Amino acid sequence: MKNSVLIVGAGKGLSSSLAKIFYSNGYKIGLVARNINKIRHLSSEINASLFQFDVSKSENVTRLFEEVDKSLGNLDLVIFNPSRRFPGKIEDLNVINVKEAIEITCFAGFLVAQESTRRMLKLGKGSIFFTGASASKKGFAKSSAFAMGKFGLRGLAQSLARELQPRNIHICHFIIDGIIKDNSLSQKTNDNQLDPDEIAKNYLNVFLQEKNCWSSEIELRPWQENF
Repeated sequence: MKNSVLIVGAGKGLSSSLAKIFYSNGYKIGLVARNINKIRHLSSEINASLFQFDVSKSENVTRLFEEVDKSLGNLDLVIFNPSRRFPGKIEDLNVINVKEAIEITCFAGFLVAQESTRRMLKLGKGSIFFTGASASKKGFAKSSAFAMGKFGLRGLAQSLARELQPRNIHICHFIIDGIIKDNSLSQKTNDNQLDPDEIAKNYLNVFLQEKNCWSSEIELRPWQENF
C-alpha cells in the first residue's frame, strides 16, 4: 500500500519535479516551505498538503511532524532539500549568517531525519533522501559557509546509512553537480544543464530499488561538467 512522500524545502525547479513524479506514481504529497505562497499553484495542481515551517528550529520540526501525522499519515519517503548560501571572503563573513547557513543546510537535516526515523522505525520501513551539491565533496573559495553545511549533511547521511539501513530504512545522498535549468522558461534543450525532471527520475529509481541493491550515494552531473 502506497502512503505519502514529504518534500522539505519545497519550491520551484527540482522540488516541483519531485512532487509531480511521485504524485504521478500514486503517492500523496506533502510540501514544506518557509514561504508556501510560492508553491500554492503546485499544491493545487497535485492536491498536495502544504506546511509552512522553518525546519532549522527543533520546536518547529516537532510541530511539523505532528501536523504531517494528521494530514498525510504514514510516510514512505522524506526528501530533504533546504540549503542557504552566504558567499564571501572569510574575513568579511557575518557570523550570524554563517550560523544560519549551517543550521538550515545541515542541522535542519538532522532534525527532519530524527522525526522521520522515529516514525519509520515503528512502521519497520522507510526512506530518507538528502539533496547535496558539488560543495558536499569540494569546498570552493569564498564558499566556506555553504561547504560546511553541505559537508556536514553528507556526513549525516553516511552515518545514518550505516545506522539505519540494517533496520530497513533506506538512506541516500544525492550530489547534484551543476546548474539546474528552469523548465518553466521557454528555451532550447541544453544538455549542459541538469534537467530537474531527469533528476527526479533518478530519485524515483533509487526509491524503487530492492533492498538487496540499495544505493547510499548518487552523483548527477551534465556530461560535460568538470569534476
